[in-house]
Amino acid sequence: MALTTASDGYPSGPSRSTRSSRRLLIALVATVLTAVVSLVPAPSADAATSQFRGMNWAVLGDNFSTSTLVVQGLSQSDSYETVRTKANALYDHMASTMGVNTVRLPVNTHTVANTTWWNAYRGAIDAAAARGFKVILAYWEDGAASGGRITNLAAWNTMWSSVTNTYGSNSNVYFEPMNEPHGYSSADWRNVAANWLSYHTSAVPARVLIGGTGFSQDLRDICNDSRFNSTLLSFHYYAFFYSAMTYDAFRSHIQTRLGNCASRAVATEFGAPMSTGLDYGDANSTDNFVRYIRAMAQVMRDNQMGGTYWPALGGKYTGNLGYDHYSMYALGGSGTSLSLTIRNTSGADRIRYAWGDTVGDPTTPPVTFYRINVRHSGKAMDVQQPNTSNGARVGQYTYGGNAWQQWQFQDAGGGYWRIVSRHSGKCLDVVSASTADGAELVQYTCGTGANQQFQMVANGGYFQLRARHSGKCVDVPAASTADGVILKQYACNTGANQQWSRTAA
Repeated sequence: MALTTASDGYPSGPSRSTRSSRRLLIALVATVLTAVVSLVPAPSADAATSQFRGMNWAVLGDNFSTSTLVVQGLSQSDSYETVRTKANALYDHMASTMGVNTVRLPVNTHTVANTTWWNAYRGAIDAAAARGFKVILAYWEDGAASGGRITNLAAWNTMWSSVTNTYGSNSNVYFEPMNEPHGYSSADWRNVAANWLSYHTSAVPARVLIGGTGFSQDLRDICNDSRFNSTLLSFHYYAFFYSAMTYDAFRSHIQTRLGNCASRAVATEFGAPMSTGLDYGDANSTDNFVRYIRAMAQVMRDNQMGGTYWPALGGKYTGNLGYDHYSMYALGGSGTSLSLTIRNTSGADRIRYAWGDTVGDPTTPPVTFYRINVRHSGKAMDVQQPNTSNGARVGQYTYGGNAWQQWQFQDAGGGYWRIVSRHSGKCLDVVSASTADGAELVQYTCGTGANQQFQMVANGGYFQLRARHSGKCVDVPAASTADGVILKQYACNTGANQQWSRTAA
């Protein structure tokens, strides 16, 4: 069709009747396409993240640096080809020993601005992506940042523009705008992260990991900010962040900080000593690191969360060891023929268990029953007579080893538990699903009601049992120490009569 020229010098369009017909055709096509698209699930970050089975590959001495980042095993004199060959040798060992399919690598402004090294370092990224690994590129605080804040936004954005423009179209590469933004308030960090998303449009949101507040250790505010609904979330949790806890307290504490977004969370840093011979397979261990790793692994497994262990190689020097004692592997070999050896098999097995493997645990673990003790009196949660009836009241009583004083915790999802009597098989229940203070605790045939679901909220070495339907806590009224006092729900407080512990029966 020939076009005439309008008075403004641009070609004029077709006639009005032709335009009308074309509009009808376009509308019809759009309707068909909309119907077709509606049949195809849209990609979403709102799904379990167990596809990330990863390791951090770090600088020996840590990634916080005011110069270029050269991760352990590489040399700044290496060419792109040498870096890629070394990386492939290490990835081969990670994949064969633990089934690793993800690597988290650090970047900073100096690394990307140094064109010679950046072009070589990209060999580690390209080697991973080419073999189907996922690569998380995370920004570490450097000379353009101070105290957990970015002080030179221009340099930071220039770096990220280069990185995202290069790898934005590579579906195996993910971007983490900042590692541990602890210098910001929650509101300020969320604004910085939201501005990053708006600025770096070549980064697909579903391949962006936004760190939690503090040292990336709390996801609740990020999770509840709608600006990040399409992104993944980066979560860090170490034992040294907090005081020593029981296994149960760790597990509850971790779940609490994940908020409602565990399905979008990737545990991009967690780790414990792998050089000291700890048995991470020992469920009865009183070692704080063992309890922590086991709790972290269980929370990840329960939520189908993936993660990148800190570290595979590199990290902080520990004492006179010359390496980070958290590191999963010892580096061997020379030149481009590098090799890795696992430092602690039980630790490696526990991480694989976190990723969903059955190693180190039977497919169907044995049922564990617990005695549940209240802190102020030391007495046990007990089903009163008759012990098997619906509506039998639950109180405290001196522990006698009876089955009606023993309970199983069944996962109800979302960080909540059904608490089931060993004697009757019935569930701890807030009577009539009441939300009132003073409502009694009874046992009742297990169902799906939120009044039979309880959250274990950490309180030091103890936990509160918070009813899902009311948000209130299981309480021994008036902090009585007498046998037979019936448990009730009350508004949660700091009283020892609302603090519980559990031990295997």
